[in-house]
This record gives sequence, structure tokens and C-alpha cells, in this order.
Amino acid sequence: EGMALPQRIFPPEKISMDWQQRQRPGAGLFNLGNTCYINVILQCLTYTPPLANYLLSYQHSQSCQQQGFCMMCTMESHVRKVLSSSATAILPGAVLRDLKFIGEEFEYGRQENAYEFLRCTLDAMHRACLSCHLDVSSEETTIVHQIFGGFMKSRVTCLSCQAVVDSYKAFLDVSLDIKAASSLTTVLEDCVTPKQLDQTECFRCSKCKKKAAASKKVTVHRAPRVLTLCLERADQWTGTKISKFVEYPEYLDLRPYMSDTAGEPLLCSLYAIVVHSGDTCLEGHFLCYAKASNGLWYKMDDESVDNCDIHTVLGQQAYLLFYAR
Repeated sequence: EGMALPQRIFPPEKISMDWQQRQRPGAGLFNLGNTCYINVILQCLTYTPPLANYLLSYQHSQSCQQQGFCMMCTMESHVRKVLSSSATAILPGAVLRDLKFIGEEFEYGRQENAYEFLRCTLDAMHRACLSCHLDVSSEETTIVHQIFGGFMKSRVTCLSCQAVVDSYKAFLDVSLDIKAASSLTTVLEDCVTPKQLDQTECFRCSKCKKKAAASKKVTVHRAPRVLTLCLERADQWTGTKISKFVEYPEYLDLRPYMSDTAGEPLLCSLYAIVVHSGDTCLEGHFLCYAKASNGLWYKMDDESVDNCDIHTVLGQQAYLLFYAR
């Protein structure tokens, strides 16, 4: 695929995308004052089938080498507690206690951003899987990268001689500018449309041996098993909230956005979303919708977990979208 093969920390063939056990949804999560941003991410991760299967198998804790704080052990006990509790709601105590280890910017009691908390949580889980000194490509084979990770391909084409330069970059989530879009598919189509580099990004062509005009095209080179998308709701210039509805499908075909657009459809299905309600990005409330292992959708708003239908889910002002292959 044009990329070197790394040493594998976690074998991808051990990942199971289907729930190993089917049951009713688990407990809701108490809000201890502005902790809704934590609750929505914990719930979305709890209902991520390949991650839940792994955490419920005790594979990590049985061989954990971490001294002190370990985000993977914390998530393992949290997911087990949520899914097996007979209580209607539980307190995610260990996560709240170790907030500073997850991300030093998080202040207990202050409203924070759910997307930032997701990124820090995945990064902390990823770090928990690393041992001795590894090269970067091997580090990108942890269970976290095997589930959430993909690769983007960036192709720069010299418009003078048509020479191409390809580069690859790992990602765990994709952030999308929705300012000019009405639907997720139009945003993704715009992302993979070649764009001419402006003069400030001057490209030096190694074939022409001079600075030349160039175009850049970014495509998904290797799709993740779980695709996490952030619909950027804060205007990057003014900081005001973009409150419009952006249409998103229950089933998404990634094939048109891949480096190789030929071949079978690459279908993903929606299994969780995060919604932010409120007039500004700095205040308001986060809630989520997730599909439980019984195949039914639920609205999860802190301690309450109520069933709902897919039409309700698809009609939200979504902030984060989680799709699984």
C-alpha cells in the first residue's frame, strides 16, 4: 500500500466488530456539576462494540504493566460496571478522580469540550498499551489504533510537470468544517476534491527543480474500523456556535472518499452521536444517543437512559458522529 509494515502490538484479527453478548442498555451516569462532557464520551465508548468486547474480555488488565494510573484498566472497570449494574445510574468515580492524568487542561467542575475529552481519553488509552521504545509505525498498532485509527494520503501534484509526491498520516478522528455544508456527504466530497496550493504554501518540485504551482488531494488511504467524525460547531474566526442542521446518514459508504475508489462499497453504520445544546460553545449541555447491544437506540442524558428511534437520532444537530464498519 506504499507504507512499511510495522511490528504489531495488537493483532487486528483478534478484533471482533459484533457484540459478543447482547443485553439491554446499561446504567446512566450521574452529573457532578458540568461533567456531561465526560459522560457522553464514556457512554459512546461503552457502546463501541470492538472496544467493549476487548474490555469485557479482561485481556488488558490480566497483562497490564502500568505502574499507577492506567486509562485502559479504568475503562475496563467502568464499562463492566455500566453494563452489569442493576442501578439506573452510577458515578464514573475513577475517571473523575484521575481527570488530570487524562488531560492536564481539564478542570474539575468546569464545562469542557467533549471532543477534546474524547481525544485525550483515546490518547491515554493508547499510551497505556505502549511499553518499551518502539518506532512510530509500531506504536500505531495498539488496540486503540486498530479500532479507531486510519491513514490519510496526501498527494501533491506539480501543475508544471505533473510529478506527484505522496505522504501518509495516521488519524484517530476527522474534524470537518461544516460552515458551507448542508450534509455530511457534501463535506466529505469537498474534502477529497483537489485544491490548488496558495502562494504561501509554495511547493518546490524535485523534478522541475524549482518552485511551482501545485494541487493537493487528501483521501482516506486506509479506513478505520470505527470512524469518528467531528462536525466543527465553533466558527474558527468568531468562535460563535454554528447551530445549523447538517444531514448525516445511518449508513455511510466510504468508498468515494478512499485513495482507491474502485471496488466494493465500504459501508459503515452509525452507532452513536454526541449533541451539544446551548447558544454558545462555551456553555450549554452535552447528551448522546447510542445503539445498545440489543440493536435498539437510546437517548443518554446523564443519569437518564430512554429508548428512542432512528428518526430521532438522525434529526439532531450532531457534534460527534461514530460509525462502525
